[in-house]
Amino acid sequence: MQYPLLAAADKKAAALLQRLRTIRNARQQQRREQQQQKLQQKLQQQRRANAAKEKKQKDIRKKRYVKQGKQQQQQQQQQQQQQQQQQQQQQEQRQQQQQMEQQRQQQQQQQQERQQQQQQKQQQQQQIMISCFLFPYQRIRQIEAICCS
Repeated sequence: MQYPLLAAADKKAAALLQRLRTIRNARQQQRREQQQQKLQQKLQQQRRANAAKEKKQKDIRKKRYVKQGKQQQQQQQQQQQQQQQQQQQQQEQRQQQQQMEQQRQQQQQQQQERQQQQQQKQQQQQQIMISCFLFPYQRIRQIEAICCS
């Protein structure tokens, strides 16, 4: 009479554990996707801002060139300075992107560490549940085998 109840309880516990794992994994995946979307949005915003800056600088250069046709040497110096500034800005942007990539990698490492810790906890919990359910059940079988033989 007790064996079917134990088996049913074991099945229910396993199903519950599986359902909890599924929910946890879905939540973690959702968090990862949200973080990736945020990173992509930041990168897109930076690209848009950079494109707008470059366009403004080009417009400024064109206006200066038209207005100051006689002062080509000064314009060339200004253009060189602007190019240097652009190069500096691009370097800064590359550094920012690298930092964001490093942060993303650190977040992934932290998530993996958390997942490993959670998996270890779950395995410990499963072993405890298995020992609670199986060992008394096996002892009963051993006693029956000794008594009945």
